Parts: sequence; structure tokens; C-alpha cells
Amino acid sequence: MSLSSLILDNLCYVHREENRRRRRKMKAFTSTFSVIMDQISIEFVLPTSTKSSRSPDTLLLEVAANWTVEQVKAQVWLRAVASNLCPEFYQKFSPDHCILLYQKKGNWCEIYDKHQVFQTLDCIRYWKALKKDVGKIHLTCRPQPSEDSVRYQRYLNYLIGYDVTDVSNVHDDELEFTRRKLFSPRRIELSDRDPKLYSMDPWITSKPLPDCLTVSTASQTIKVSIDDTPVQVLQTFFAKIANKRALLGIPDDMCEADYVLRVCGREEYIYGNHPVRDFHWIRQCLKNGEEIHLVLESAPNPEQDQVQREDWAQVDDCTGVAGTHEQLTIEEKDHERVFTISLWDCSRKFRVKVLGIDIPTLPRNPELIVFVEASIFHGQQLLAQERTTSKAFTEEVLWNTWLEFNIRIRDLPKGSRLSLQVNIGAGGGGGHDKTKSRLLYYVNLLLVDHRSLLRQGEFILHMWKMPEKTEDNSSVNADKLTSATNPDKASSMALAILLDKYCYPVALPKSRESKEPGGDGRSAEGGERGLREMPNHLRKQFEAIIETDPLHHLSPEDKELLWHFRQECMRHPSAYPKLLSSVRWGRQEAVLATHRLLERSTVWDRSPLDVGLAMQLLDCHYSDANVRSMAVRKLETLGDDDVLRYLLQLVQAVKFEPYHDSALARFLLKRALRSKRIGHFLFWFLRSEIATSMHYQQRYAVLLEAYLRGCGDDMLQDFRHQVEMTEALQKVTREIKTMSAEKYDVSAQVVFQLRQKLENLQTSGLPESFRVPYDPGLRAGALVIEQCKVMASKKKPLWLQFKRADPTTRSSDTIGIIFKDGDDLRQDMLILQILLIMESIWEEESLDLSLLPYGCISTGNKIGMIEIVKDATTIANIQQSVVGSTGAFKDEILNQWLQDKCVNEEKFQQAVERFVFSCGGYCVATYVLGVGDRHNDNIMITESGNLFHIDFGHILGNYKSFLGISKERVPFVLTPDFLYVMGTSGKKSSPHFLKFQDVCVRAYLALRHHTNLLIILFSMMLMTGMPQLTSKEDIEYIREALTVGHPEEEAQRHLLDQIEICRDKGWTVQFNWFLHLVLGIKQGVEKRSA
Repeated sequence: MSLSSLILDNLCYVHREENRRRRRKMKAFTSTFSVIMDQISIEFVLPTSTKSSRSPDTLLLEVAANWTVEQVKAQVWLRAVASNLCPEFYQKFSPDHCILLYQKKGNWCEIYDKHQVFQTLDCIRYWKALKKDVGKIHLTCRPQPSEDSVRYQRYLNYLIGYDVTDVSNVHDDELEFTRRKLFSPRRIELSDRDPKLYSMDPWITSKPLPDCLTVSTASQTIKVSIDDTPVQVLQTFFAKIANKRALLGIPDDMCEADYVLRVCGREEYIYGNHPVRDFHWIRQCLKNGEEIHLVLESAPNPEQDQVQREDWAQVDDCTGVAGTHEQLTIEEKDHERVFTISLWDCSRKFRVKVLGIDIPTLPRNPELIVFVEASIFHGQQLLAQERTTSKAFTEEVLWNTWLEFNIRIRDLPKGSRLSLQVNIGAGGGGGHDKTKSRLLYYVNLLLVDHRSLLRQGEFILHMWKMPEKTEDNSSVNADKLTSATNPDKASSMALAILLDKYCYPVALPKSRESKEPGGDGRSAEGGERGLREMPNHLRKQFEAIIETDPLHHLSPEDKELLWHFRQECMRHPSAYPKLLSSVRWGRQEAVLATHRLLERSTVWDRSPLDVGLAMQLLDCHYSDANVRSMAVRKLETLGDDDVLRYLLQLVQAVKFEPYHDSALARFLLKRALRSKRIGHFLFWFLRSEIATSMHYQQRYAVLLEAYLRGCGDDMLQDFRHQVEMTEALQKVTREIKTMSAEKYDVSAQVVFQLRQKLENLQTSGLPESFRVPYDPGLRAGALVIEQCKVMASKKKPLWLQFKRADPTTRSSDTIGIIFKDGDDLRQDMLILQILLIMESIWEEESLDLSLLPYGCISTGNKIGMIEIVKDATTIANIQQSVVGSTGAFKDEILNQWLQDKCVNEEKFQQAVERFVFSCGGYCVATYVLGVGDRHNDNIMITESGNLFHIDFGHILGNYKSFLGISKERVPFVLTPDFLYVMGTSGKKSSPHFLKFQDVCVRAYLALRHHTNLLIILFSMMLMTGMPQLTSKEDIEYIREALTVGHPEEEAQRHLLDQIEICRDKGWTVQFNWFLHLVLGIKQGVEKRSA
């Protein structure tokens, strides 16, 4: 029997079985109760009109409050037909031909969800608030998109890299549903947006000014206080040039209010009510000891940020929200008038019928057996699990068997997913030994959909294949959480299942209105204990559990204690992640009790912002919408600079949301629509994920579309130029790769071909200018063809130089970009982002360690751009340039090079000091992050003495080996030539070395105070698909490196010991560097040099 016929047979069976069961159950109630349902008076304005009158037809209906929207439309249609209103229309078309609209505060809103119970609609609440006895709803013909909107949608799809209108691979309407629902928060944000502020988007930092930067700013033109606002700076300027207006070309009728300040050469405005010291660019100038050059110009025209008018009406704010249990329950109601059932009335156990699997290609091994494992998860918590019997693995395997789970339907929480996995094993042993079986295919189905309705009926789910051992499997942890199905239906495994089918929709209520015994989680035995005072011996245990770091595994006893004293937990925000991990999410009473605890507690909202704590509640362990919304509510207080700092993790956390529409998605949308800078990076982070991960394409695409529909024409044009540039450069790179297959060989002919191709591009289609993706304040212009080349590396990255497009620039330097195709830059992006966070931690301690987190961004699937740092070279280049490969053993070469680059002794001493601080910063950072594969080709130095590391391919202690021997014999790189610059050698000390030790210790201890934040940031990236970051064991490295659990004195001694190890074994690093130079061991690292 085929799968399709099997589904139909079983569906009929379920219908009959459920109908019999429901008839028996309802009979008992209807004989006793007969409660008349509430009626709602609605005037319906119809799409038709009588011939004698131009005014539209109307109908006044008494609508049953518990009817669904679909039923209401059907009743209106039937009444129109019965009243003989325009029969040629109502008899020709179905109710689905029309949509329902109502007016709210001058805006048209659509009643969008046909399954929604009428009394739960927002318009009903709105009319009640206005004390309207009769509401008015308009039926209008479903609008068709205009040619302009179709063209605009194609344009957006091009920028997104995915067609969001394609619904061929969905088993419900969640994609379209979310697109419509995100219109409301976008509209609200756009109506509140300050056009002038948005057009200039000043980059402000909320961090206090470090002590080391507390100086006045001076330029050749005017001197101002760092506490002055931009308006005060303009007033000072205009007062000073009062007699020179004509000379400077400033008309007499113009004043300071007509101008704004912009950074010369950058699209960064100094604008707003903040003191100038809070502007990011001003801070950078102060930090680097540079003069501040600003240009006076008219403010940009906010009309450039015009947003395309939407064809859609705003959807009902309550769309997709179920009613309360009291509104939906069948208790004490006339069952003839029940049309939606409360899920909390369903006490039978949940079950699924596994019908069979169908695979297009036969397995190679005919001896294999196969079984399906079905599990119900909430986040990472397993609620129930069952499996089928094992059968021989053939093209089509049929089970046709029910699996009943040890969980009641009423206990299924929202966000619970049915995980279905096809496992194979060797035949002969019965196939029940899980250790001998192997997971082959997987797919998930959310049991309660985005409308809060229980899934019913049949599903054919196209499954995802587990990657082979030879394939990249680093993203499989996140991929296994997706509720999307495989779009490749032709060649994927198909699994057919059947869920119980009921006569009516079964809805998960949003809440209970009344308290029932045990309804708030306080049963006779459990509730009182939640309030009881904690005994002293338990308090110590309780406090010890709370103080553990996020990697600590909670024992069943720990969880029992936390839940037992949950009221006490609610007084300590730091305990929330552990308490919420202790909730039994498969018990309705526990879930309701948790929700009530969260609703009633004000401690969370009143507590100081702990970013790590809030973000921890957004990782894969927490699927409850109330919990995740609470975490997002805390993040609302973040400044734009902090949102940027954590944006990488927040975008990844969207994967852990059960549904497309979430508080986190709305938070990201809102902040991106407020700030062009956040929007710019959100665009690239989302677009990169859409190109990389098929499992989350739809979710990220619908969020990116919502942003693009509100960012404005100016941003859309910028994105188009960037995408066009990326596509053109990718095409050139791939053509160059085919011409030059050798790993490191780049002939003059290849470079000539590259320049010719770039010349052709420049004359035929490249944008005149584009924002640099990793630095949107910088606009690049034409290519400087003669300076472009192909780098000597396996992936053949392009070394490109662009002119600066801004005519106000004071720099004659070009903009250098390395364009890569074939390397995943996401790990580099993560490490560079963590370096920025470390830098901000150190700034709070007034430590400036001169880190240089260069620009790096992934723009697609293994495509991206890296900034070329000006006036910088590798240590290898410096060593080779003097005496060749033996330069690795010459301690004085680096010191001599630095001296040669400095014009005088004062500059040299400044360079040495910068070297000491930057070396200390990178020693601590690379040690804590476990950065490996450190050789002289991926450590660089600028001519001003700023040391920095590049290429972070090996992290968290995942070190490389050569000939079976680990190449990392020291905790971090502190070689004799580095020590020579500090004025020391061997075991001797010097003032600079003592300063280095002090800087390292202070930096290390500062990071220890933020251990939880660093662990959480890495934990949230576990699902990204980085080969070196796939399990919690990888993150254990950070815990060990930061000596978690040890006193501060011991930690300080530990770090000083590591420095001594480096001094003792510095020669081993030099030897590795010598091998690297002599043998040309590139280890996947591209040379930054010619």
C-alpha cells in the first residue's frame, strides 16, 4: 500500500473514532447544561451595492462570541445569499474572496486569522473601551498586488538573497502570517522615528570616559571643552568666524542652526544633545592622539529615507492570540455551540501514528535495519520519548503504528516540538541497542502552531540528512532544532505521520482567569514550601548553586531544591536561569506557576542590567515565550553601541525561538529601524545566515524583509551597491581560481588577468561608490587597479585597493580590502567581536591595551571581506627582510625595525610603550580564548608599535600539531624578540617588563570578573557552525584559563607563572617560526604581504 492511500485510510479512522468519542462525552454535558453564549452585535458593510443606490449593502448580525472568524464570514455570506443581495456576486464567489477590515484610530486594520475566536479580537476590546454597542466591519474584495509592488518585492528578494513569497516548502502559513504581523511593530517604529536623527545616526557610546582620555580637545581652528554639545561647538565656531563669513563662503542669512558637523572623510555626524566626548569618533581621536577634523555642511535630507507605502492593512494586534481557558473550555457549556476547544480540557495522552518512510535512493547495505525515534522536547528538556520497532531498510518502510507518549495533551507547552529521527543499525541484533544505531535523518514539528492551535491530521515531512563524516557537521546542533522541512523534496527522505484529528480546533489558552486548586502551582504539599523560610543548612547549598557559572550542570537534587524554594529564587535575578532550568515544562501546573511567579515579581525589572544574564535566557535551553520576552525586556535598556557589541549573538539566538515572530525578532527589528548602523550590520549578519543555513533561511529572510521595508530608500540603494560589488568580486575570484590551481603559485600572468578583469568591471558595471561592509562610515570609490593583486594562498583571495569616495577626506591613503571566497569568516568575526568586548571591559578599569580588532565581515556562504590595516606588516616579513629565515632567532631585529620607523627618540619611546600595552592585551586575550596556530605570519605590528594578531582559525585550545607534536608549547606568544623591545632578556627585568606584567595581571583579573558573560557569549555561538565551537567541552577551556573557583591571589600567581613559562620556552616559539619560514608551512594562513 502506498503512503498516500495509507494516510487517507487512517484519517477516516481518526475522524470516526474521535466523533464517536466526542458524541459520548458531550451527551453527558448537554443533558445538564444549556448556557446561552454571549452575542456581539456587528454591522457588516458589504462589497456590493444595490442598483438603485450607490451606498454599499449592510447587514446587522448578532455574532456568537465563540465563533471563529471563518465561521463569521460564512454566516455573513449565507445571510447575503438568503437576503438575495447581488446574487451574481455571492453565488459566484466564496467568503475567502473577501477580507475583513475595521477602523482603529484612523487606521485600517485587517482581521487576518480565520481560526481566531471572535471574542478575542482586538477590535472587540477596542469597541468595548469606546462603549460601542454595535461594531462595524467592512468586507472588501481581497486586494491583488500592483505591478509596482510586485517589482518592489522582486527587488527586496534580490537584496535578501531569498524569495520570501515562496511558500512551496511550508506546511502552514506561518511565513506569511509573520510577514503580516511584523508590519505593526515596523509601522509603530516608523511613526516614532525622528527623521533628522535617523538620517544622520550619530554613533554615541554610553560608557563613561576612561581616566586616561580626560583631556580637552584642540584643533588648529577652535578649542572646545569635551563637555560641549555639538550645538555649543557650532556656536563657538560661528562666534570666532563672525568677521570671516564671506571668506569662508557662509551666507549672512545662515546661522549655526542651518548646519551640522560631520567627520572629514566619513559619513559620521556629530549631532544631538550629547557632549562631544560621547561620540565614538571623538573618543578614537583622543585615544590615538589625533587631531579632530570636522566639516561644516547642511543636514542630509530626511526625504532620502522615504519608505515605500505598504499595500497591506495593519493586522489585528491580537492576531494569533488564543482566548483564556474560561473562554474556550467546554465545561458547563452547550456543546452544540462549542466551536474551539481548550487544550487544557484534553486529558488523554498525546500520540502520533508513524505511517512510514519513503526514500528515493536505496541504502547501499541491504542488511541494515531502520527505526523511527520520536521525542517531545521543550528547549533542551526531554518531555517524553517513544520509538517504533525495527524493520528492514528498503525504499519504502511502513509501520502504520501508534506511538503513545507518557504526557497528556493538556501538558504540552507552547514551543514543544516533536523530534522525529530515522536511525539505522546492523541487522541481526534486533536493532534495539542505541549504541549500535546511527542517526541518519531528522525533522521537527511544533505541536502547537504559531496560532496556539494543536496540530491535527496528516503530515508528510521531508527530512534533513545527517552530514557524513567527510562533510562539515559543525552546525548540526543548531540544525537539529529547526522546525523547517527540507526544501529538496525530490531527493530527501519523506516521513508520513498522523496526529489525532478532532471535530474542532484545539487551542492552547493564553491564561486562566480564575484560580483553581493547584492552579498556581501551590498544591497542598508544594505551595506552602515555596513560601517557607529556608533553613540555614539549605541556604548555604542554595547560595553555592546560584554562584556556579553557566557551564555548571544542575543535579536532580539541585533542581528540586531550587523549585522547592522558588519564591526565594525570585528574589535573586542571578538564580533565574537555574530556576527556569529546574521547571518541569511538561506539567501544566508547573508552567502556570512559573508564569505567575514571573508576572508578579518586580525584582527582575528593578535589578541592574546584567547583559550576560539576560542573554543566557535567550539560549537554546529556554523556549518559553514569557521567559524569552522577559530577557528581551531587560535588553531594551541597552544603548546602540552595546546592541552592536552583542548583535552577533542576538542574531544567532533567533534560531532558538520556536516561532518566526518573537519578542527578540521584534527587538532586533525595532533597534535596526532606529539606527542605520545597527541596521547595516543586521543586514549583513542576516544575509550571511540566509546564504549559509538552509535550515533557518525562511526565519531570517522574513526578519530581513521586515527591516528592508522600513529602512528607507537611501539604505536600500546602499545595500544594492554593496551586494552588486560582492557578486562582481566573487565572480572574478572564481574565475581567477580556475586559472591558477596551484596552492601558492601566483604568476605575473594571473595578476595581469585580474587587473584586466577589474578594469572591465570598472568600466561596465561596478557601482561608483559603496559603503564598506565592515565599516559603514567609510565609502569606497573606484578601484586603484595597479595596486590590486592575487594573494599567494590556496583560496586565491584578492588584495584590493579603493580610492576614498568622500571628497572631504584628509587622508591620501587608499582603502585596502582583502576579498575572500571559500573561507568561513564567522569564527574570525566572533573572536574580533570578543576582543571588542574585552576592550570595553578594560576601558571600565581605565586600561587602554591598544587592541586592533580590524574589520572583518561574512557577506555570504564562505564569502567575506577583511580590512587591510595601514602601515602594518607581519613579524615574518620583518625577520625575513634582514637575514632571511634565520631572522627568527635574531632578538634585536624587531626592536631595530621599530626604531627605523620612528623619526625621533620620543616617537620610539611612545612606540615601545604602545608595544608593551598591546602585547600585554593580546597575551591575555589569546590565552583566555585559547587562540592557537600562532606563528610569525599571523602576528603583525604597525609602524607606531601596535602589536596585533590575525587569522583566528584555532581557538579554545584546539591547537594544531606538526609531525604529531603539538606546536603550542607555551600559553601565549612572548618571544625573546618581544622581550628585547621591552628592554629585557633572559630572567632580567626592566621597567617596561614590570609594566607589562602589571598590565597583564590587571587585564586578566578584569576579565575574571566577567567570566559568566564570556562563557555565555561563546555558548550562544555553539550553534553557528564553527568547527572549533561545537560542544560545551570546547567552552570549558575559558573556565580553566580564567581559573574559575580560585581566589584572586591564586589567579594572579597563575598568570605570572604563565609569563615565566613563556620566558623559559620562548626559544621553542622561535624554532617553530624558523620552521615556518624555512619549510613554508602556511597552515592555511595567507600572507598579508606582496
